[in-house]
Amino acid sequence: MPKSAKAKAREHVPPPLPEPLKIPVADAHTHLDMQGTTVDEAIAKAAAVGVTRVVQTGCDVERAHWAAKVAADHDAIVAAVALHPNEAPRIEETEGPGGLDAALREIAELGALPQVVAIGETGLDYYRTGPEGVAAQQRSFRRHIALAKELDKALVIHDRDAHDDVLRILREEGAPRRTVFHCYSGDAAMTEVCAAEGYFMSFAGNVTFASAQPLRDALAAAPPELLLVETDAPFMTPAPFRGRPNAPYLIPVTLRAMAEVKGLAEDELARHVAANAERVFG
Repeated sequence: MPKSAKAKAREHVPPPLPEPLKIPVADAHTHLDMQGTTVDEAIAKAAAVGVTRVVQTGCDVERAHWAAKVAADHDAIVAAVALHPNEAPRIEETEGPGGLDAALREIAELGALPQVVAIGETGLDYYRTGPEGVAAQQRSFRRHIALAKELDKALVIHDRDAHDDVLRILREEGAPRRTVFHCYSGDAAMTEVCAAEGYFMSFAGNVTFASAQPLRDALAAAPPELLLVETDAPFMTPAPFRGRPNAPYLIPVTLRAMAEVKGLAEDELARHVAANAERVFG
């Protein structure tokens, strides 16, 4: 059934501010440059509900430069920089292997900056990139892993329809001591593998979706000391606001849903994810 004009208009209305958290936490992964607000407004709304730090993720060279700059200019923001998995084959196709190498060198220079606390989001995405792009994605992923270890920065992984290869490459290359699966999408069996390796699992608003019971099962199996919470805004807006703009101030909605799945008090889970974010991002 086609949406009414009223329903379409509502999609552009930001959700209301949730009840503030008593224990401040971080948004472990967001894209402020893709959100329809100013950076200062986004930070202020987040702080008002107990989200006192955000990890701004730049996933191509231009956005990585922006992430590093905005993190340098705002105490509440730190940066992660990388080439998104889908960016690697695009660059190689348009600019050749030398173009990909040049982009990776630029990411390495940004990664060395003090306000950049992570190399990511890197990894593999077999959903949007076909078989012809796999080699470029895997080469880029391996280079990012090496860079994170060289700089002693956290590694933030984007893993879509590529679980087996992501885990295999991490084993082959040797994972950095702080490795995060952002917008975690594995099942309970993969959670056991990640937990055994000490990989952090960051859950986003999609854990609240009605269709996401396998993801909630994965969350239920995850140790609290390896959990993070994120928005991945403007994507993954949690229920009951799915389809409306996402932003860091909605972290409390996802965290409360996570606490219910874990059978933990809200404050207890908040203490865990706050401590974990400090361990990962410093």
